Amino acid sequence: MDETVDQAWARAKSSQARAPLPGIVIVFSVSRPLLVGVPIPKGGLYLGRGRVGEIDLDDTCLSRRHAEVSREGGSWRVRDLGSRNGTAVDGVLIDEDGVSDAHLRVLRVGDTLALFAEDVRPFMAESIADEDGVLVGPTLRKTWRTIADAARSGATLHITGESGTGKELAARYFHASSQTPRGPFVAVNCATIAPGLAERLLFGAKRGAYSSADADAEGHLQAADGGTLFLDEIAELDASVQAKLLRVIETREVVPLGSAKPRTVVINLCSATHGDLRERVAQGTFREDLYFRLGRPDVAIPALRERREEIPWHIVRAIEPLTAHASLVEAALLRDWPGNVREMVVELGAAARAASASDSEHVEADHLSALAGVRSVATPPTADAPDRESIIAALRKEGGNVTRAARAIGTHRTQLRRWIERFGIDPASCRETPDER
Repeated sequence: MDETVDQAWARAKSSQARAPLPGIVIVFSVSRPLLVGVPIPKGGLYLGRGRVGEIDLDDTCLSRRHAEVSREGGSWRVRDLGSRNGTAVDGVLIDEDGVSDAHLRVLRVGDTLALFAEDVRPFMAESIADEDGVLVGPTLRKTWRTIADAARSGATLHITGESGTGKELAARYFHASSQTPRGPFVAVNCATIAPGLAERLLFGAKRGAYSSADADAEGHLQAADGGTLFLDEIAELDASVQAKLLRVIETREVVPLGSAKPRTVVINLCSATHGDLRERVAQGTFREDLYFRLGRPDVAIPALRERREEIPWHIVRAIEPLTAHASLVEAALLRDWPGNVREMVVELGAAARAASASDSEHVEADHLSALAGVRSVATPPTADAPDRESIIAALRKEGGNVTRAARAIGTHRTQLRRWIERFGIDPASCRETPDER
């Protein structure tokens, strides 16, 4: 007898092993963002209009029995159940034969979108929250807890993450979570400090220390006294001041340029890089002793593609007062966003303006730039490399599966989809016919 979703969840809660619970995470339905984790019961999960997990899907584009999702070994299997408006997996329509793959990302049924998840328990226990203007979902909240623990137990934290992931926001959270008296938060981008100015800007200067110093000047370290100094891109910090910064950390004393008298400062020191600071140590451009004082504890901010559950919420916020069409959210969920939240917000603003210019109340996928959120992929030397026949042959060999065909050709599936669109190929038509078997 097949189990229900409720029974699957009860089984997971009673399991002492606490094994991962595969399932889907419903993230959008009919213009509104959601976060509903739904485990896959034994025998498969049937999706359709009505009750699914803990939510009623009032999506008029859904059939009563629309699609089936199951887990077979280490692979997902998705079948359309003869629905009125179709089922798409990773942007490609499927039929009743369905698709089976271990690496699926996005499911679309009607105007409802879901992500495939190896373990849905975090998405059943937590939601998306707006914390002081920052959207925080289950994936990012795990990182936030690590930051809070670091702030309660020490005065330093090193943050890593790609550009646009929100490293300064993480530093501000470290500052807000600190147990020390709440002084100012001072942010400094070391990559923008001109050569020769680092010492004066960080440590300050006394009047007469240099020709134009007609008054005492406070440095960033003194300005952050009682609070937190955030040194972004610290790998770019001028080597000439690294030893002096190390001394401040060890003695809690700052000696301004041109002065012999130190000033005591009490600060938390948060640093960040988008790369590996240890590589700079190995290259000899960053002091090893300073790294050991700043590089631990450390925390990595997950890229947006690692926390896709936030994307619909960012979309709705960025395009207000317009509403989001499911096609826009699907396109955004399928893109890698190498520039992360920063890039996505900018591109969504442009899409909203394009929709407004066309007098549309909804922002659709067509309003989003084709290059938005897409990693740079090598362009083939001609439109025929690979040629249409090679693509069709690969799709036929892989039963119409775009992901596996891309792997066989040696390209990214995003690039293959571009070629499929360019050549007007229907992947579903590349499945074997009964006469070919």
